[in-house]
Amino acid sequence: MTTKGGQYSRMRHIKLSSLLSIWTQLDMKIICTTLSFLMLLWSDVECFSGGIPCQNRLERGSFELGAVSSETTSATIEAVRNLKKVLYREYTSFFNPMQREYYAESVSFDDPMTSLSGVEAYQNNVDMLSSRTFFGKFFFKDAGIVLHSISGGEVSEEDGSISNIITRWSLRVTVQALPWKPTARFTGISVYEISPGGSEGVVVDHQTDYWDSINIKEGGVYEKVDKGIAIGDFLNQLKPDNGNAAAAGPEIPYSLLRRGSGYEVRRYPSYCCVKIPYTRRDEGYDLLASVTQGSDPLSPAIMEVFNGDSKKTMSWPLGYTAPGEVGPPTINKKTIEKLKEPIWADCEIEKVPSKVVAVGSFSDASVGPIVKEVDRKLREVLKKDSIDVPPDSEASVKFAQFDAIFSLGKRRGEVWIELEDGGHPW
Repeated sequence: MTTKGGQYSRMRHIKLSSLLSIWTQLDMKIICTTLSFLMLLWSDVECFSGGIPCQNRLERGSFELGAVSSETTSATIEAVRNLKKVLYREYTSFFNPMQREYYAESVSFDDPMTSLSGVEAYQNNVDMLSSRTFFGKFFFKDAGIVLHSISGGEVSEEDGSISNIITRWSLRVTVQALPWKPTARFTGISVYEISPGGSEGVVVDHQTDYWDSINIKEGGVYEKVDKGIAIGDFLNQLKPDNGNAAAAGPEIPYSLLRRGSGYEVRRYPSYCCVKIPYTRRDEGYDLLASVTQGSDPLSPAIMEVFNGDSKKTMSWPLGYTAPGEVGPPTINKKTIEKLKEPIWADCEIEKVPSKVVAVGSFSDASVGPIVKEVDRKLREVLKKDSIDVPPDSEASVKFAQFDAIFSLGKRRGEVWIELEDGGHPW
């Protein structure tokens, strides 16, 4: 016989289980509804408008004048230089404050998901992303921008026209309104159209943002795409990560330079590692675990296999150069002493300099055919996006494994191709 209290307890348990099931098996309808509401707020509904054609936006100047004096040209050059400093400060502080005197009252903005106009709407947009508004505090947290470069803004001595200013950046924002709090990341460029005027000598009339993940076309040219593609790109980053294999250790931090279509480009700090030759990967893991006993190795384990399997090496990072430091920390003395023993004659401590790396990801086992196929596809997409791949990189395949060798669950593997200075825009 079941009491009323027992029935209530069981009903409450069923309801809680149902709620848990809804969240753990969340379908795209709920995510889309959430996103639609985000976009409604983000766009500042009254300012939402259609996209603006972008032909020649990158190349042309945004304002043209007749003949101007050298004094006027010099003043404009100085004003543009000050504007670049302002943009640097605004990116660093996430527009806190936004220096509105450098923006036209009618300034307009377009990115792959959003279109708005008016300086008030512009500021509301950045304030929401940075959680400085009521709705922004509910939906977002930890927003940040890293400015990689700023160029353009040349002033013509003939007519005083100003070429567009172009910034290259990485953006991240965490959507805390969702229970698993996913972080969306975007990289791309902003194109600023500038004209003489305002209290500071120049003003921003229009800004167009392009995402590396969807706007880069053949030859590395940026073009606008349908907003539905942008929404899909954003939604894909909001999906919960379930069933991932446990990481083998803390990951070496890196700066995300590009989140492209099917690849990433990262800058890693210099780090020190222990490297060994190996035949079987499980044996390589055992050897490195023994030699680094007493240390705290980082992930990933990095393997390099030369053509024809003529040589294989495996390395474990032990420490990296932290911001403000001149080099990685000192290696554990116990590890150094152990490497002096004859049994470890093939092991070596290596200091790896800071480098820019193109990355292709995969979740299958790190076996030869899969790794080589990911390497081939990564080279193809880099070529399509006009990123130079060093010819000598074809002598081997380098790949990284972030989880332990016999982990259960979704694996995380990556193919790495080191890029040379001058072969990329960073």
